[in-house]
Amino acid sequence: MKRDLYADVTARILAELEAGAAPWVKPWSATPGLNTPSNAMTGRPYSGINVLSLWSTRAASYRTPRFLTFKRALEAGGAVRKDEHGHKVVFVKRLSVQDKREGTVEGDQKIIPMMREYTVFNIDQCDGLPEKITNPVTKAPRNHDERCSLADAFMASSKADIREGHGEAFFSLTTDFVSMPAFEAFKSADNFYCVAFHELGHWTGHKSRLDRDLKNRFGTKAYAAEELVAELTSAFLCAEFDFGGDLRHAGYIANWATLLRDDQRAFFTAASKAQAAADYLRGLAIASDDRVAA
Repeated sequence: MKRDLYADVTARILAELEAGAAPWVKPWSATPGLNTPSNAMTGRPYSGINVLSLWSTRAASYRTPRFLTFKRALEAGGAVRKDEHGHKVVFVKRLSVQDKREGTVEGDQKIIPMMREYTVFNIDQCDGLPEKITNPVTKAPRNHDERCSLADAFMASSKADIREGHGEAFFSLTTDFVSMPAFEAFKSADNFYCVAFHELGHWTGHKSRLDRDLKNRFGTKAYAAEELVAELTSAFLCAEFDFGGDLRHAGYIANWATLLRDDQRAFFTAASKAQAAADYLRGLAIASDDRVAA
């Protein structure tokens, strides 16, 4: 019987949610600037659902989130140790096939997405890897008790109307602004930026931007799905800026668990939309840098 990769990944994440853990909360802080799971050979970060899979409980026990395949470890001059167990990641291969639907002509092509799975190993599971892979250059740790000028500049580049000092954190769909409590009201800078990135995640969903459905009431599946998109957007950005994550409250986790039970593809969809939201914000930052350079 053919395996359902969506079901497999959803089952793993659902089990962790039901155990009281949000698997996308960054579980390490030993490598400032390198907290996004990435390809150990190229440095290219994983995206979407693979980020979450490699942030799972078992994968979180390693010193650094850098992974490579068995073959790549050999090519680098090292090897995966005997009896080590790998971690599953997925990718979508797009196949071009002849379109045989009614109304098409001979030679017309259509694209079919096909999901594939492969196994990667953390560098801690390997021996003999070269220094450039095991100890890449890292960024200097930042002061966690002060505001982060880089993150502030990133948020400012979005041109979002962010109003600090309003007492509550939310995105107003009707008036298109982000409300944030004062920076000093948070327990740490990490908490402030995690919440700010969450609300900016909602902000990207406005009809003038990525146009997601934001008109839903608390307790509905659609509401839970959008909250999950915003939370994953925050998780992705927090990892890039080296901000520590924090567990959401039990009500959020219960909503997410219900969502996953009802729809095995929901997490993939949310991860994809969160990646799009994070990429949208990065694009605004890049465009802002280009304007300054010009």
